[in-house]
Amino acid sequence: MKGQGMSYTGVGRAIGLVLFLTIGSSAAWSVGPPASMSEAEFNALMTSISNWGRWGKEDQLGTLNLITEKKRKAAAKLVRKGISVSLALELNTVADPLNANPFEHKLSVSEFGGHQVAGDKYAVDYHGFAHSHMDGLPHFAHKGSFYNGVPYSAAQPSGSTALGIHHAGVQGVFTRGVLIDMPKFLGVDYMEPGTAITVADLEAWEKKNRIKIQQGDVLLIRTGRWVKVAADGQWNFLEKAAGVHASVAPWLKDRGVAMIGCDGVSDVMPSGVAGRLNPLHELVLVGLGMPILDNLDLDALAEVATEQRRVSFLYVGAPLRVVGGTGSPLNPLAVF
Repeated sequence: MKGQGMSYTGVGRAIGLVLFLTIGSSAAWSVGPPASMSEAEFNALMTSISNWGRWGKEDQLGTLNLITEKKRKAAAKLVRKGISVSLALELNTVADPLNANPFEHKLSVSEFGGHQVAGDKYAVDYHGFAHSHMDGLPHFAHKGSFYNGVPYSAAQPSGSTALGIHHAGVQGVFTRGVLIDMPKFLGVDYMEPGTAITVADLEAWEKKNRIKIQQGDVLLIRTGRWVKVAADGQWNFLEKAAGVHASVAPWLKDRGVAMIGCDGVSDVMPSGVAGRLNPLHELVLVGLGMPILDNLDLDALAEVATEQRRVSFLYVGAPLRVVGGTGSPLNPLAVF
């Protein structure tokens, strides 16, 4: 994957172009099941989008490097009303088919130095489909390597020896956030599970909202997952979930997106990619070095964005500084 630069090369260019023309050319109002992609096409796409070496051989941040001081200052100016919205779910302590590892909370009381005090013990296995969290760069590997060529063997029981989430925690993520509210755009309550978002859909949304995704942005995509859950209850989310098709990865690179997030897991499921449940995860985490925000609650954000007639805002979020961690639960904020 090294030495590929920032543009499509060789077969990767051809595949990326074909995918855009055949997958991304449908109108946004005709979103449907994901188009198929072979393993060979997936591997070529991984090579063509590679950011390996772009910020040096020892880089630990990936696309978070795109959030510059200038970008942070510009993002701070987006705060005009002082309205702050949480983007996280309440941590779920109840087991269900999607929450195989419930959040554990134990409160204890004691006396300390003449005071009556209370304390907590928290435990959570946060990866998966139930808890709001940030995926770090040592979470997915491709053919034995994490982002930037770090070997899969770096993932040790005591923590990853490279790319740990603590690197992202040093400065946190403070930048412009953009909400793509697909149900609002499509005129529905929620996207049907299993429907795929393509490049054409994203660009049609941009055109309608008169905004362009820019370098250093955090891109948040709402599918209406929690509206459907409220209406119909949980369903087999791993079998069918609305989300982004893997062919969007080159577009994310071209636009300079720093991080993506979703009320699902960003990937459409089934993915359409042979042998892979979450191919977008693999492409962006490994190829681009881009962290991902999973299982967000974007409903309150959508309401405020509509009230304020704005789709951009200050995004603030920081993972726990766990040395060598593969990610982190977090409570990110959108501030208007």
